[in-house]
Amino acid sequence: MKPAAIVSGRGCAVAGPQHTPSLNIRSPPPPPVSSFTFGSRLQISLPLLSNPIQKSRTRFAIARAADRDHSFAEPPAKALRRILELPGVHQGPACFDALSARLVERAGFQYCFSSGFSISAARLGLPDTGFISYGEMVDQGQQITQAVSIPVIGDGDNGYGNAMNVKRTVKGYIRAGFAGIILEDQVSPKACGHTQGRKVVSREEAVMRIKAAVDARKESGSDIVIVARTDSRQAVSLDESLWRCRAFADVGADVLFIDALASKEEMRAFCEISPLVPKMANMLEGGGKTPILNPLELEDLGYKLVAYPLSLIGASIRAMQDSLIAIRGGRIPPPGSMPSFEEIKEILGFNTYYEEEKRYATSVNQLSSQRVSSSRYSIEQRAQDETEQRGRRTQDPIVEVITPDVYNNYGADSSRDPFSQIWSRTLRIKITGRDGFERLDVRIPAGFLDGITNIVPALGGVNIKELLDDAAYEVGGKLLLDFNDTMGDRIQVFLE
Repeated sequence: MKPAAIVSGRGCAVAGPQHTPSLNIRSPPPPPVSSFTFGSRLQISLPLLSNPIQKSRTRFAIARAADRDHSFAEPPAKALRRILELPGVHQGPACFDALSARLVERAGFQYCFSSGFSISAARLGLPDTGFISYGEMVDQGQQITQAVSIPVIGDGDNGYGNAMNVKRTVKGYIRAGFAGIILEDQVSPKACGHTQGRKVVSREEAVMRIKAAVDARKESGSDIVIVARTDSRQAVSLDESLWRCRAFADVGADVLFIDALASKEEMRAFCEISPLVPKMANMLEGGGKTPILNPLELEDLGYKLVAYPLSLIGASIRAMQDSLIAIRGGRIPPPGSMPSFEEIKEILGFNTYYEEEKRYATSVNQLSSQRVSSSRYSIEQRAQDETEQRGRRTQDPIVEVITPDVYNNYGADSSRDPFSQIWSRTLRIKITGRDGFERLDVRIPAGFLDGITNIVPALGGVNIKELLDDAAYEVGGKLLLDFNDTMGDRIQVFLE
C-alpha cells in the first residue's frame, strides 16, 4: 500500500496505510505523541495538500487530534506541558472572566491565557498600570480555571513585589488552578508592555525573581509552567532583553517571552537563543509595537505559543458600545449582532443543568425556598396540621401573602372606583415548570399590584390592573393570564 501521509520532524517519519483520502493520525499513549520527534518545524508531504494554508490547517489538526487522545482529568500543568511538546505553534486567546474562558474552550482552543490588562479593565474599569492586586488576580483566576477544563496560563505581572512576594504569588496561582504563570521584570507600579514609561529592575533582581518562582514550584510539589517575560527591549535594548532571556533559561524558566519586539528580524533573533526552551509571541491586536504575523509565519520563526491579548475584551467593548447606541435610539441590537436567548442559555449551561436536574427529580415537589421579599409586604408559609396535610395533595403547597396596611395608596377606601371592589378578591399566581412540577402557588390581595414583578419577573410589562378592571364585577373565579415564559414555564394568574 502507498503511504497516505508522511509526517517528518528531525529524523522522524510516520507513515500510514492509504484507506481513504483523509488524514487520520492518532498518537498512541503513553508517552504523549511518542510517534513524533518535534523540532521547530513540522514538514508534511501529502498529495491532498497543495497549498500552505491547507498544510497549516492540517498541522493544527494533527496537534488537536493528539490532544483529544488524552483525558481532561490530567493536572492542568501536565496538560500544558503536553501541548508544549506537540508540533506546530499553539494559539491562546486571552480571557478575562469565567464566561470568556468558557467561550475560548467552546471555540476549540487547547489552552488560554488570562490577561491582566483585560481583567483590570473588566473587573475595575481601570487601566493596566498597577491598580489591580495579587488577591484580585488570584480570585479572578480561580473563577476562570474552575469554569473550563483546558489549561490556563495566568498573568502574574511582576510577582507583586520582591523575590519573596514572587514565591507567594506562584504558590497562590498554583492553588487557584493555573497551569502556567507569566512573570515579568518591570518595576512597581508596572504597566502594559506596549505603553510608554516602562522601567525594569536590575539584571540580578530579574533573574532572582525567576529563580524564586522555580523554588516555589519545587516547594509546592507542583509542575506549573513558568513563563519568564522581560520588558527590557523597550526599556533598555534588544541585546539586554536577549541576555536576560538566556539567564532566565539558565535558572529554570520553561518558556521565554520578550514583549514588544519591534520587527520580524528581532523576533527571529529571539527565537535563536536557548533553542531548547519554547518561545512565546504576543500578537497585540489593534496597533502594538510587534508585527502581527499569522501562525505559520510565527512557527517558521521558531515560536511555540502565541497570545492574542485584546481580541476578546476589545470585541466586547465595541459590541457593548453598539448595543447601547441602539438602545438609546429606541431600538434593540439587531439579531445578527448578538446570540439568541436560546443560544445564550446553551452557552451558559442551562440545558445541561436541566438534564442533570432530572436525575434528582422526586415525585413530591417541595417548595423549600419560596420566600419573596418586598419593601411593602412579606410572604409567610403557614404551618399546617396533620389533618390539613391529609386533606391536601402533597404536590399542591400554598404560600399565603400577608400585606401591610398600604391600601389607601390604591384607592381602596373609595367605593366610587370599580378597582376598589378588587380588595375583597384574591389574586392567585401559579407557575408550573416545563418538567411538570409546580414551582410556585402564591395568593395576594388582588388590589396589591405594586411589587408583583418581584414575585414573577415575567409579569413585567403586563397591565394587570386593566385585566382586574374588566373582571371587577364578575362573580366567581376567572383565569386572567395563561402563557409560557421564555424559560418554558407555564404562568397562570387567577382572580378568585
